[in-house]
Amino acid sequence: MELQLALDLVDIPQAKQLVKEVEAYIDIVEIGTPVVINEGLRAVKEIKEAFPHLRVLADLKVMDAAGYEVMKASEAGADIVTVLGASEDMTIKGAVEEARKQGKQILVDMIAVKDLAGRAREVDALGVDYICVHTGYDLQAMGQNSFADLLTIKSAVKHAKTAIAGGIKLSTLPEVIKANPDLVIVGGGITGQADKQAAAAEMRQLIEQGA
Repeated sequence: MELQLALDLVDIPQAKQLVKEVEAYIDIVEIGTPVVINEGLRAVKEIKEAFPHLRVLADLKVMDAAGYEVMKASEAGADIVTVLGASEDMTIKGAVEEARKQGKQILVDMIAVKDLAGRAREVDALGVDYICVHTGYDLQAMGQNSFADLLTIKSAVKHAKTAIAGGIKLSTLPEVIKANPDLVIVGGGITGQADKQAAAAEMRQLIEQGA
C-alpha cells in the first residue's frame, strides 16, 4: 500500500517546501489540478527534478486528446497521469498507448461516474494501471466520502491497482486501510496539519501496520 501526497493549493516554492517536510514518508507526489492550472507542467518538472527518488503524478484529469497530453506530461517528468473515467474509451486507450510508449502509468479518476462497478470493469479491460474512487471537494463539503465506493470497485476490478482519494485524514485512515487499496491519496489530511511531518509519519506507520 502506497501513500500519495496531493498538493492542490500551493505554488512551486510552497510545493517544494511541503514535499521536503514529508518526503521520507510518501511514495508519490501529486501535482494537483489547481497547481497545473496556475503553474503549468513546469510544476511537475521542478518537483521531479528536486525529488528524483519520488514518483510524480500529474493530475491533468484528461478528458480528450489523451495521447498528446500524456506525452507532454511525460516530457515534464510525470510518472503517472490521470484520465477521467467519464471520458470516451478511445481517450483512455490513447492515454494507455502513449503511457506504454513513454514507460509511464495511467490512473483513471472515477469522479462523477454513476455506475461505478460497471465502468470500473470497462476501464479495467482497457489496461490502465490504477482505478481511483474520488470524492471531490464539492461533495466532501456535504459530508460525503469514498469509502463505500472503494469496496465497490475492489469487487469489480481484476487487473488494475485500486486507489482512493478525497477527505482522508488520520481519524478515517484505519477504515480505508481495512478495505486494502493499493494507493491512498491524502491532501489536507497532511498539508492542512500544523505538524505535517508528524501527520505523514503517523499515516505511514498505520499503512505499514495494516498493509
